[in-house]
Amino acid sequence: MVKIKISSKVEMQEWQALQSLARESNQSISGMLSEAVADYVRKKRLRPEVMDHLEDSITENEELGKLLAQ
Repeated sequence: MVKIKISSKVEMQEWQALQSLARESNQSISGMLSEAVADYVRKKRLRPEVMDHLEDSITENEELGKLLAQ
């Protein structure tokens, strides 16, 4: 996997907490940040099949939705 260098700004308190956690867990900050970014992206991204099922459900239940909105 190709790694790139990034630059960002964070609150000092959060940076210090990350440094402390890295020392306590014998991990590199780079590795911890890579893991955190991957986790964040995974949590925020909806899988396409979930969206497909949602759209199908909305279409199938359109009449019910109209009744409930009244």
